[in-house]
Order: sequence, then C-alpha cells, then structure tokens
Amino acid sequence: MNNQQQKWLFLIVLSLVWGSSFILMKKALIGLSPIQVGALRMLITAVFLLLVGFNSLKRIEKRHWKYVAYTAVLGTFFPSFLFAFAVSKIDSSIPAILNSLTPFNTFIFGALVFGFTFKRKQFYGVLIGLVGTLMLILKGAELNPNQNYWYAILILIASIGYAFNVNMIKKYLNDLDALAITTGNFLLLIIPAFVVLMFSGFFSTFEVTTETTSALGYITVLAVLGTGIAKVLFNKMVHLSSPVFAASVTYLIPAVAVMWGVIDGEKLSLIQLLAGGIILFGVWLVNKAR
Repeated sequence: MNNQQQKWLFLIVLSLVWGSSFILMKKALIGLSPIQVGALRMLITAVFLLLVGFNSLKRIEKRHWKYVAYTAVLGTFFPSFLFAFAVSKIDSSIPAILNSLTPFNTFIFGALVFGFTFKRKQFYGVLIGLVGTLMLILKGAELNPNQNYWYAILILIASIGYAFNVNMIKKYLNDLDALAITTGNFLLLIIPAFVVLMFSGFFSTFEVTTETTSALGYITVLAVLGTGIAKVLFNKMVHLSSPVFAASVTYLIPAVAVMWGVIDGEKLSLIQLLAGGIILFGVWLVNKAR
C-alpha cells in the first residue's frame, strides 16, 4: 500500500474511531466526573502505549523532548479535560461538530506562529465557518435551554491546542516516527494525570457499582482505541501528508458522532444540521485553497 492509499485509510479509520469517542465519553460520565474521565483516559492510554511502544522511546533524541512535551500538553492533556467537561454539559454531537474548527485554527496559527502563507479564500472559509459555529451554538441553546452552551467555548480552546499540536509535529518532529512521539507524550503525562486523579477524590470515593464498572469499561475502550492507537495513526498520517489534510479528519467525525447521538436520543434541529454543513463547507474552502 503506497503513501497516498495509507493516508486515506488512516483518515477513514480515525473518523470512525474519533467520531465514536464522544458517545463513549458521554457514557463514561454517567459513573465518573469529567476530571476523572480525562485523567483515567490518559493513564490507561499511557499504560497501553508503554507496553507496546516502550522501545520506541530510545529513538527520541534530546532535541526532540521539548516539542514532545509541548505536543503532549497542547494536543492531549488539556483537550482531554476540556472535552470531558463540554460533553458533560451539552449533547455529545455538538462538540464533535465544533471540533471541525481544528483545520481553521491549523491555518490561522500556522500563518501567525509557524510562518505559513494565508490566502484570501482561506480567510473567507474561516469567516463562513465562524458563521456556522455561531448558528450551531445559538440554536442549540434555544433547543436545549437546560444545557449550558457556554461550555462550547471549551471545544474552541481544545481545537486551538490541536492546531498547535499538528503544526509542531509536522515542523519539529517530522523525523521522529509516530509511535515514538505518542509514547513520549504519554510518558510525560503519567505523573500529571495521576496527580489530577488523586486530587479528584477518585481513590477515596470510588465505589464498585454497575454505573462505575460500565464507566471504566467505556473509558478503557476510549483510551486504548480512541487515544492510544488513534494518536499513533494520526501522527503517522501527519508524516504522510500535510498538517491540514491530517486536521481534515474533522470533516467526517461529526457525521459519525451525530449518528451515535441520534441513536442515543439526542435532538438536532434542521438549522443545527445546516450550521454543521456551513462549518464543513468553510473547512473545505480553507483546505481547497491551500
């Protein structure tokens, strides 16, 4: 299989896996707090990756570790908690749609921080996407007055972290293989994640019930598939393609997440679906204009 075929295969697999991660978070939150979901997700992933990728750590040179640390914090640590808090307050399909803003931020911060050029069509695409985002949030708040749509801002912040992550991998870690980057990320996150979990009260208050047992099952699947294996595939895809192609996995994630949300009884209006389409059109315009 050549590089072109591999990158498209990775794109499809990641869309299915990450599109399903939002409903897994939602189910895990039934028995665990957002802080516990984020911390456990990182710890379980770290254990899994160190078992399968420990030998890859020797390929990380001294000059790499600074950027491995940056990508760990911006691409995993903070987003893990931000998404968990957002999903705990609003329907799981909404964060998935808002996550489509990642390619926008990849371009914006790529131009501002990493020196990439920015074309007029890309600017128009950003504006179109922002209009769709505003429509999605406002209509969601109207349709679900019991949900706090201010938490949607957390997804926007997380997407900025993802944008820095993908640009750094492409620019500074392009000579390091995907497994080494991902294993290095989670090696650095073990202690911070454990400290956060400890202060969350998990070890003093956790009780074995049907809800908590199911929650641990969901978070384990999310950690191993949705974080561990998926991040290795994503970093590999960044190496095989461009940062924007890799970030464009967010084209397909919403479709999978919305399907799971509807199956789980979440409500989406036609206007919200239209808003999601507007966001994706903006992302497409930004990607096409490169």
